[in-house]
This record gives sequence, structure tokens and C-alpha cells, in this order.
Amino acid sequence: MLADLIPRSLQRLPARARPIVITASLGLVAGLAAVLFHLAIHVIYQRGIEALTHGTRGSFLIGSFAIVTGTSAISGWLLTRFCPDAAGSGIPQLKLAFWKDFGFVPWRVVWVKFVGGALSVGGGSSLGREGPSVQLAGGAASQLAGVLGVAKNERRTAAAAGAAAGLAAAFNTPIAAVTFVLEEIIGDLNSRLLGSVLLAAVLGALVAHGLLGAQPAFILHGQGAPGWIGYALTPLVAALAAVAGCWFQKLSLGLRAVNKRPHRLPAWSRVMLGGLAVWAIGAAVFVTTGHAGVFSLGYDDLSLALDGRLVWHLAALLLIAKLAATAVCYGLGGCGGIFAPTLFFGAMTGAALSGLAGLALPLTGADHVTLAVVGMCACLGAVVRAPVTGILIVFEMTHEFALVPVLMIGALVSQMIGRRLTHENFYEAVLAQDGQHVERLVPPRSLRTWMELPVARIANFSPVVARDLGPAALEELLAAHSYDRFPVVENDRLAGLVTRREAVAAAAAKRSPALEPAVTCRADSPLREVADLIVNAPSGLLVIQDEVSAAGRVIGVITMHDILRAQKMFARDQQD
Repeated sequence: MLADLIPRSLQRLPARARPIVITASLGLVAGLAAVLFHLAIHVIYQRGIEALTHGTRGSFLIGSFAIVTGTSAISGWLLTRFCPDAAGSGIPQLKLAFWKDFGFVPWRVVWVKFVGGALSVGGGSSLGREGPSVQLAGGAASQLAGVLGVAKNERRTAAAAGAAAGLAAAFNTPIAAVTFVLEEIIGDLNSRLLGSVLLAAVLGALVAHGLLGAQPAFILHGQGAPGWIGYALTPLVAALAAVAGCWFQKLSLGLRAVNKRPHRLPAWSRVMLGGLAVWAIGAAVFVTTGHAGVFSLGYDDLSLALDGRLVWHLAALLLIAKLAATAVCYGLGGCGGIFAPTLFFGAMTGAALSGLAGLALPLTGADHVTLAVVGMCACLGAVVRAPVTGILIVFEMTHEFALVPVLMIGALVSQMIGRRLTHENFYEAVLAQDGQHVERLVPPRSLRTWMELPVARIANFSPVVARDLGPAALEELLAAHSYDRFPVVENDRLAGLVTRREAVAAAAAKRSPALEPAVTCRADSPLREVADLIVNAPSGLLVIQDEVSAAGRVIGVITMHDILRAQKMFARDQQD
């Protein structure tokens, strides 16, 4: 069969050549997926919203309303019906798959993200294409790795390489793609995966060059080194752009937290309401100013800002409108990323401030452009907390080496502001809202050391606990989480465990569920003891208490999956 022929053919290759061939295949396919996603968005937007901007005001209002709300509703229905994990930017979900599922991404995530993201962003929703490109490209690479014979629990390399190829193709920025994957997803700039990530990013960029052209994302006209006034204003612009990014993070994640609560409205209709909000804000701005930057990526108005052709008050209006529209759209469950919007916020902050300062100071054209670019780097850096990526991605998007010093200043200021105003970066905050905690393991160098590690090193300290066993509360718990067992806490004491099957039956029969006994341990218990306990535990789950007693507070859980995942990483590290 064909499914067996490909792996067998790869096995005939020399051992050293095999991983290179596999990584090259992953990079090409992931890059192609990202480019096709880009083209789909472009075609939908060009034949929809952009075409309507050339017509009458009435036709624009009616047509844009139908397109934005219609595509949002369809996208929301796809997410709700087939794959809720494809909502949002997709980068937190890929990061979670990399660390907790060995890099395995289901096929449904790929196709739902492609279709839902293309409809959402191409249809005018105020979101970006870069985050979805990372998730669907990483997912496509994960699935292709399976076709090539890579085991399900060995796909971390594939997911990371696909993510790098996807981002490189989306932005035409291979160097920034490498640093982003290492900084944000892997969390180690010296990772052993560097070679695979680098090769895949180069191939993803080559696919974009071949199909889309080798031009940078933005062309700066007449750009040179800024003057002393531009340098003097750089920290101020960076600080304000970072504040704008932090406000966006707080607003969008605050709305997302509200949206995650139980509602009478179905989830797809809330996504449509986000699209409706984008249409209302975007249509008002377009009717007033003739600019459609609130819709979709907003690259046309972003290019004007980088070319110094936006007056300061128009840039300020676009900043406020785009920030509000994006926050509502993302917070209500839209399918799209935050890279392009945060770059937009930063550029408009820089354009507004430089235009305002230009009324009193002799700023040059290079100063205006420089401050807009600094704003892009600073806003992205404050939200994502990947300063090296922020510098490189803007540099690669513009191909202007003279901007590097001011970008470094902007990145430094943005990190200071971002860490003061927000506790976590955007992606970590999303995972925290979902009750997920990604623990990057640094394995020890000997088995004895490994067995003496405290369970706290690999446990889950964000457990989902059942405190109300009423039928309605059980139904809500089961709808929100897919776990097989839940610790039950009554009167601040551990009462036992409830299985998913028993909770379903109890909720249907309107009765209290029967509980299983819970096996407990402490956070400082060594793994050699915990391993024996968990093997003998009927539930395969241990509850971690701050003290082993009936009154001990539940602080975490650990399963055999957690131990095996950490042990797998330890064994892999020993081989390297």
C-alpha cells in the first residue's frame, strides 16, 4: 500500500540523509499551506470588501455588512461544530500540542483553521493571518510526518519545523520565523531542533518567493538614518506603542474570559457578533474618512503610515478603531491572529505621535517613517514578549538595516513596559484562561537524579476540581473540560474522584455521582515513590495536596501521561 511504501522508501536512504529529506518535505508542504492560505485570504478580501470600496456608499454598507457577518457566522459554525481548538490565533494551541502531545496536531485542526481563518480574515474580520499560518502549517507538517512514518509521539520536530516554515512564508521573514519558534514555542534559542527549524524556514520562504515574489512585505521610500530628534522620540513612541499593545491584551482577554462563561447564545452567534462589531466600527471609519484599515489586515493604511502619508489625527483614529474592533473580534472567539493587528497599532501610534511632534519640531521624512516602524516593533514586542523576533521581523519586512539601532531601543523599552503592565505574554495568558500550563522540562543527566526529582517538576498545578456535584454544575464541568476524572472537593476537603462516565450518568439521572477513592501525594514526593503509587492507583491519577491528610488542600494532579511525557524527553536528551 502507498501508506507503507513511502516510509519503506525513506528507510532505504542513508541514516544521516533521512532526517534532512523528511525536514525538507515538511518545510515545503508547510510553506505551501501558508502560501495557499495567504492567497485564499487575498482573493476573498479583494473580491469582497476591497471591491466594494470602489462603489457607492450604500452598496459598500450593505455589501460589507453581508460579507463580514456572513463569513463570521460560517467561521463560527465551523469552529463550534468541528474544532474549537482552531479558534483564535492558533499559536497557543500549537505550543500546547508541542509540549503536551509530542507535537501531534489532528487533521481537523488544519482544515478548519484554513477554511475558517480564510473566511474570517478575508471576509473583513479585524485579525491577522500569521498566527493561523503557524498553526495550520505546524499541523500540516505534523500530519505529513505521520505519512512519512514518524511515530505519533515523535512529532515535535515536525510541528516546530512546520511552524517556522509557515511564519517564514506568511511574512517572508525566515530569520524572524526561526527566532520566534525558538523563543516562543520551544523556549530555547540553543535547542537541538535549531537545524530542522532553520532548514524548514528557508524552504518556507523559498516557496513564498516562488509563488508570491521576493519583495519585502513593506517598501519604504526614501528611508535613511533618522536624525537626533527621531532618536530622542524613539523611547516615547516605543512606550506608548507598548501601552497600546498591553491595553489590547487586557481588553481582548477580558472579553474572552467573559465569552468562556456559559451563555444562552450559541458560540457561533457570538463569533458573528464580533464580526458585526468590526463592521460597525469599520464602516463608520470608512464613511467618515474613506479608509478601510479596520477591516482584515489593514495593510493598505499601514503602508500609508510607513510612507509618511497619514495625518496624525487620522492615524490616531485608525489606532483606536482598529484596537477596539480587534479586541472585540478576538474576545468573542474569532478565527485569526494578532501579529498584523499589533503591527498596525504600533505603526499608527508612531505615525500619530510623529505627526503631532512634527507640528512643533523639524522632523524629516526618515524620522516619521522610523517612528512608525519603532512603534510596530515595540507593540509586537510588548504583546508577544519575543524581543529578538520583534526586531528581526520588522527588519526583514522592510529590508532597512539603518533601522536596527532604533528597533533595539524600541524593543528594550517595550519589554520594560510590557512586564510592568502584564504578568504574562498574550499566548501564555490565553493558555492560563483555558486552564493549561506549559512546563518546559529541562531533563536531568542521570536516571538516579531523575528518580529523585520532586513530583512538582512535572505535575499539573492548575487542576480542574469539582466543587458542586449538582446536575447543572456537572453538565457545565463536562462541557468545559474533556478530562476522564476530576478531584472532588467538599467543604475544602478532598472527597474523592468522579469519573466522566459517572458524572454523565449522574447528570442525566439528576442524582449525586458515586465517588472513587483518591490516592494522594505531596509536591515534594520523589518520582520513585510517585511512580509506584500511580501504577497501583485504580484511577491512574494522583492528587497532590499541600499535606497528606484529610484536611490537605488540593494543589495539583499528576497522571501516568505526565510521567511518560517527561521521561520521553529525558530519554531523548540522553541520546543526544
